[in-house]
Amino acid sequence: MSATRTSTVWASVWAVAIILIAVIVFILQNTRSVQVSFLGMHGALPLAVGLLIAMVAGAVVTLVLGTARITQLRRLARRRR
Repeated sequence: MSATRTSTVWASVWAVAIILIAVIVFILQNTRSVQVSFLGMHGALPLAVGLLIAMVAGAVVTLVLGTARITQLRRLARRRR
């Protein structure tokens, strides 16, 4: 049986829904406020929010560095052709 585009999208929607449910449970279980200091800024925020911000920041850094590397490799490949 081969996968169709519709079945792939449907499976992806289910995967995203399960991940979002897990994130909601994580947030609800980690509502305790914590003190945060970063680059001279100080404040308090829920633990889950702080961890999610750190996760998103890490993903952004990974995407930026990955994009830079892919661009570098594409330029190199064009020069060699």
